[in-house]
Amino acid sequence: MNDRVRVWDPLQRLLHWGLAGATALCWWAGEERLALHITLGYTALAITLARGVWGWVGTPYARFAGFVFPPSAVGRYARDLLRRQERRYLGHNPLGGWMVVALLLCMAFVCVTGYLYTTDRFWGLAWVELAHRGSAWTLVGLVALHVAGVVFTSWRHRENLVAAMFSGRKRRAEAQTPSH
Repeated sequence: MNDRVRVWDPLQRLLHWGLAGATALCWWAGEERLALHITLGYTALAITLARGVWGWVGTPYARFAGFVFPPSAVGRYARDLLRRQERRYLGHNPLGGWMVVALLLCMAFVCVTGYLYTTDRFWGLAWVELAHRGSAWTLVGLVALHVAGVVFTSWRHRENLVAAMFSGRKRRAEAQTPSH
């Protein structure tokens, strides 16, 4: 019997890794490779928008309704986590679900402020540059928290979540479909 079940569909995984790659390359390109930075920024925005759409119409584990939990559930999960009694989720756990939302919103803000900075109307305005740089560094912090959460959860539940995001499959044992 196969103890692995499909959780993350191919499009969701493609969007995830595409956004991760575009973000990393955009950060690497910086102002020194501005044309590449801008192209990658548009790519990241397109992927972010596609992921947003997929969050409404995609497969069950890709839909926001499947992993964006109410604050009370997030609080209970955080409490249980501190007590080392958190349950394992087949999809995103309540904290991970809100991290997805935070990452997508922050990425959209980074991209929009980056775009604004390329327009005649907003080019050179200090507040636009500050908004773009500040949100970009906020995104770096969120990515670091996301990676730390993935590493911690992988360790805590003895499951390689990075491999699962490549294969789309997670182990079935003890997993439950999230309920709000």
